[in-house]
Amino acid sequence: MKLYHRENYLRKIRSFYHETDLIKVITGIRRCGKSCLMQTIAEELRSSGVKEENIVYLNLDKRGFKSIKTADKLESVIDSLCTAKGVKYLFIDEIQNVDGFEEVINAFREEEEYSIFITGSNSYLLSGELVTKLTGRYLEFEIFPLTFDEYIGMKQFLKLPVDISTEAEFDKYIIEGGFPKALSYDDPEDKRTYINGIIAEIFEKDIRKRVKIRNVSVFNIVQRYIINNFGATTSLTNILEDLHKAGSNITRETLNRYIQVLIDAKIIHKCERFDLKSRRSISGEQKYYLSDLGFYFATNTDNRINYGPVLENITYIYAKSKGYDVSVGRIGKLECDFIVRKQMMQYAYIQVATENREYRPLESIRDNYPKYVITRDSLIQMRNGIIHVNISAHMKEGKEF
Repeated sequence: MKLYHRENYLRKIRSFYHETDLIKVITGIRRCGKSCLMQTIAEELRSSGVKEENIVYLNLDKRGFKSIKTADKLESVIDSLCTAKGVKYLFIDEIQNVDGFEEVINAFREEEEYSIFITGSNSYLLSGELVTKLTGRYLEFEIFPLTFDEYIGMKQFLKLPVDISTEAEFDKYIIEGGFPKALSYDDPEDKRTYINGIIAEIFEKDIRKRVKIRNVSVFNIVQRYIINNFGATTSLTNILEDLHKAGSNITRETLNRYIQVLIDAKIIHKCERFDLKSRRSISGEQKYYLSDLGFYFATNTDNRINYGPVLENITYIYAKSKGYDVSVGRIGKLECDFIVRKQMMQYAYIQVATENREYRPLESIRDNYPKYVITRDSLIQMRNGIIHVNISAHMKEGKEF
């Protein structure tokens, strides 16, 4: 089976393919492409000369391996399959299905004969035992649904038609979202059904098994509220007021827990606020962005696009996929949509604009880091050193900030 190569992630991992002292942990929401990425890595290893018997792949969600639920059973299966001489390349998909997997994986790592790759679909994988037992011994690579450049690239790979107009194709991407499998469905209703199925699967496999949700209907109301209000500046107090007005009786503690559940399941991401003067995070108000806009359009019958929050959401996920830390910036009374940062304090400021007044927050920033205004306009203008980019063209080329 031919696989689409997601080079944005592969180039981050390649340097560690043969590293036996570091476990490569690939995280991401269900159905975003983690399994295919691991299969691509295995494919590259074969192409580089690694023998087939030295590559072992376990998908713990698949028939034949679903019965592996205990650490002892996992260790026994690995021992039975890893019989080749030399370095063994061990791939384990959805490892959180096994209770106590951490000690087993760490024991194999300590033998220094295994290059280990594991995946998991929720944040529980990187909490508790894995962190305490493997501190400094693992690297996390977070995978997201397809970004716009990958969406076009995968369409071309699958020999699907791509609109000659980049803007028209971009609007399709907004509504369809970036779950790779959704591209195989022609009918929009089939795409919608598939994405709703992902939401149900996440609840059954990543939430219900690990968190006690006493009132599922109230949880669904909270989930729907957060999905429908993505990109809005909000606080727990504001959300509580809205839910109470709508007749949902929920405590602050329960609301906070349900939102954290959605974050841990990677349905949403919390974007913290950052004060540019004090260089410190601001608690209280924050924004929540969807891991994929398909969640919004699949759960709403109205396909009209509100470009303000939509472009913010796409920009946020795109920047995260490129390895940036992202926060909302405050400059006095003005707000900058995003401050993006990489290692070595490489900053950039981003304003997602629908009107000219969106330049004002960037013009008030006095340092020399790059400043971007992102719009859907094809008419590019320059103003006070601010870089104006067309969002679809910028992302189509896979550019960074």
